[in-house]
Amino acid sequence: MGFLSRLRRIIDNREPPVEGVEIVAPVSGQLVPIEKVPDVVFSEKIVGDGLAIDPSGHQVVAPIDGTIGRIFDANHAFAMESPLGLEIFVHFGIDTVELRGTGFKRLAEEGQQVRAGDPILEFDLEYLQEHAKSVLTPVVIANMEDVKLMTKHEGDVEAGITPMLLIEM
Repeated sequence: MGFLSRLRRIIDNREPPVEGVEIVAPVSGQLVPIEKVPDVVFSEKIVGDGLAIDPSGHQVVAPIDGTIGRIFDANHAFAMESPLGLEIFVHFGIDTVELRGTGFKRLAEEGQQVRAGDPILEFDLEYLQEHAKSVLTPVVIANMEDVKLMTKHEGDVEAGITPMLLIEM
Protein backbone atom coordinates (compact mmCIF):
# COMPACT_ATOMS: atom_id res chain seq x y z
CA MET A 1 0.00 0.00 0.00
CA GLY A 2 1.41 3.34 -1.03
CA PHE A 3 1.56 6.63 0.79
CA LEU A 4 -1.32 8.20 -1.18
CA SER A 5 -3.71 5.31 -0.54
CA ARG A 6 -2.91 5.42 3.19
CA LEU A 7 -3.48 9.16 3.21
CA ARG A 8 -6.81 8.75 1.36
CA ARG A 9 -7.94 6.14 3.91
CA ILE A 10 -7.06 8.46 6.80
CA ILE A 11 -8.93 11.35 5.18
CA ASP A 12 -12.00 9.21 4.37
CA ASN A 13 -12.28 7.95 7.97
CA ARG A 14 -11.67 11.21 9.77
CA GLU A 15 -14.18 12.97 11.99
CA PRO A 16 -16.02 15.91 10.45
CA PRO A 17 -14.45 19.22 11.48
CA VAL A 18 -15.75 20.68 14.72
CA GLU A 19 -17.49 24.02 14.30
CA GLY A 20 -16.63 26.41 17.12
CA VAL A 21 -17.95 29.74 18.29
CA GLU A 22 -15.95 32.00 20.59
CA ILE A 23 -18.18 34.09 22.82
CA VAL A 24 -16.70 37.33 24.12
CA ALA A 25 -17.89 39.01 27.28
CA PRO A 26 -20.89 41.27 26.60
CA VAL A 27 -20.12 43.26 29.77
CA SER A 28 -16.82 44.15 31.46
CA GLY A 29 -16.32 42.70 34.92
CA GLN A 30 -15.51 39.46 36.76
CA LEU A 31 -16.68 36.04 35.54
CA VAL A 32 -18.82 34.11 38.03
CA PRO A 33 -20.08 30.51 37.81
CA ILE A 34 -23.70 30.40 36.63
CA GLU A 35 -24.54 28.34 39.74
CA LYS A 36 -23.92 31.45 41.90
CA VAL A 37 -26.64 33.55 40.25
CA PRO A 38 -29.39 34.22 42.84
CA ASP A 39 -32.20 32.98 40.58
CA VAL A 40 -32.96 29.27 40.12
CA VAL A 41 -33.87 29.77 36.45
CA PHE A 42 -30.18 30.50 35.84
CA SER A 43 -28.39 28.72 38.70
CA GLU A 44 -30.12 25.41 37.92
CA LYS A 45 -29.52 25.93 34.18
CA ILE A 46 -33.23 25.82 33.31
CA VAL A 47 -32.78 28.24 30.38
CA GLY A 48 -29.30 26.98 29.46
CA ASP A 49 -25.71 26.76 30.62
CA GLY A 50 -23.06 29.47 30.61
CA LEU A 51 -21.45 31.98 32.94
CA ALA A 52 -22.42 35.18 34.72
CA ILE A 53 -20.51 38.44 34.96
CA ASP A 54 -20.32 40.76 37.97
CA PRO A 55 -20.39 43.90 35.82
CA SER A 56 -18.46 47.13 35.65
CA GLY A 57 -18.70 49.80 32.99
CA HIS A 58 -21.88 51.06 31.36
CA GLN A 59 -22.50 49.10 28.15
CA VAL A 60 -23.70 45.67 27.02
CA VAL A 61 -22.27 44.61 23.65
CA ALA A 62 -22.88 41.73 21.27
CA PRO A 63 -21.00 38.61 22.46
CA ILE A 64 -20.87 37.13 18.93
CA ASP A 65 -21.37 38.02 15.30
CA GLY A 66 -25.00 37.36 14.48
CA THR A 67 -28.57 38.57 14.51
CA ILE A 68 -30.42 40.10 17.44
CA GLY A 69 -33.56 38.03 17.83
CA ARG A 70 -35.30 39.88 20.62
CA ILE A 71 -34.64 42.77 22.96
CA PHE A 72 -37.04 42.69 25.90
CA ASP A 73 -39.31 45.71 26.46
CA ALA A 74 -37.56 46.63 29.73
CA ASN A 75 -34.22 46.70 27.83
CA HIS A 76 -32.64 44.43 30.44
CA ALA A 77 -32.14 41.34 28.25
CA PHE A 78 -31.72 40.20 24.67
CA ALA A 79 -31.35 37.03 22.60
CA MET A 80 -29.03 36.49 19.62
CA GLU A 81 -28.28 33.81 17.09
CA SER A 82 -24.93 33.11 15.42
CA PRO A 83 -24.64 32.12 11.74
CA LEU A 84 -24.05 28.51 12.94
CA GLY A 85 -27.35 28.56 14.86
CA LEU A 86 -25.97 29.07 18.37
CA GLU A 87 -28.60 30.83 20.51
CA ILE A 88 -27.34 33.15 23.25
CA PHE A 89 -29.37 34.87 25.95
CA VAL A 90 -27.90 37.84 27.88
CA HIS A 91 -29.87 38.96 30.95
CA PHE A 92 -28.55 42.00 32.86
CA GLY A 93 -29.14 41.47 36.57
CA ILE A 94 -31.86 39.66 38.48
CA ASP A 95 -35.42 41.01 38.74
CA THR A 96 -34.35 43.99 36.60
CA VAL A 97 -37.50 43.53 34.51
CA GLU A 98 -39.39 45.02 37.48
CA LEU A 99 -37.59 48.34 36.90
CA ARG A 100 -39.56 48.67 33.63
CA GLY A 101 -36.58 49.95 31.67
CA THR A 102 -35.34 52.52 34.18
CA GLY A 103 -31.54 52.35 34.22
CA PHE A 104 -31.32 50.99 30.65
CA LYS A 105 -31.14 52.49 27.17
CA ARG A 106 -31.55 50.49 23.95
CA LEU A 107 -28.82 51.09 21.35
CA ALA A 108 -29.69 48.37 18.81
CA GLU A 109 -32.85 46.91 17.29
CA GLU A 110 -34.40 43.47 16.88
CA GLY A 111 -33.41 41.81 13.62
CA GLN A 112 -30.21 43.86 13.39
CA GLN A 113 -27.06 42.14 12.15
CA VAL A 114 -24.22 42.85 14.60
CA ARG A 115 -20.58 41.98 15.09
CA ALA A 116 -19.07 40.94 18.39
CA GLY A 117 -18.44 44.12 20.38
CA ASP A 118 -21.20 46.20 18.79
CA PRO A 119 -23.19 48.13 21.47
CA ILE A 120 -26.65 46.72 22.28
CA LEU A 121 -27.63 48.40 25.59
CA GLU A 122 -26.40 51.11 27.94
CA PHE A 123 -26.92 50.84 31.69
CA ASP A 124 -26.58 52.96 34.81
CA LEU A 125 -24.62 50.60 37.08
CA GLU A 126 -24.96 52.71 40.25
CA TYR A 127 -28.75 52.92 39.86
CA LEU A 128 -29.04 49.20 39.14
CA GLN A 129 -26.80 48.22 42.07
CA GLU A 130 -29.13 50.21 44.33
CA HIS A 131 -32.48 49.05 42.88
CA ALA A 132 -32.04 45.53 41.46
CA LYS A 133 -31.96 42.29 43.44
CA SER A 134 -28.56 41.56 41.85
CA VAL A 135 -26.49 42.92 38.96
CA LEU A 136 -24.93 39.53 38.16
CA THR A 137 -25.45 39.19 34.41
CA PRO A 138 -26.05 35.64 33.10
CA VAL A 139 -24.87 34.81 29.58
CA VAL A 140 -26.35 31.45 28.62
CA ILE A 141 -26.52 29.14 25.64
CA ALA A 142 -30.21 28.49 25.10
CA ASN A 143 -29.84 25.56 22.69
CA MET A 144 -27.49 23.32 24.69
CA GLU A 145 -28.81 20.28 22.81
CA ASP A 146 -26.75 21.47 19.80
CA VAL A 147 -23.55 21.93 21.84
CA LYS A 148 -20.88 19.21 21.86
CA LEU A 149 -18.49 20.95 24.24
CA MET A 150 -18.45 24.17 26.29
CA THR A 151 -15.20 25.58 27.64
CA LYS A 152 -15.68 28.21 30.37
CA HIS A 153 -13.04 30.82 31.13
CA GLU A 154 -12.32 32.53 34.48
CA GLY A 155 -11.20 35.94 35.70
CA ASP A 156 -11.69 39.53 34.63
CA VAL A 157 -13.18 40.30 31.22
CA GLU A 158 -13.46 43.34 28.99
CA ALA A 159 -16.67 43.80 27.02
CA GLY A 160 -16.36 42.89 23.36
CA ILE A 161 -12.75 41.76 23.70
CA THR A 162 -12.15 38.99 26.25
CA PRO A 163 -13.35 35.47 25.41
CA MET A 164 -15.58 33.96 28.11
CA LEU A 165 -16.88 30.77 26.46
CA LEU A 166 -15.81 28.53 23.61
CA ILE A 167 -18.61 26.46 22.17
CA GLU A 168 -18.09 23.47 19.88
CA MET A 169 -21.09 22.43 17.84
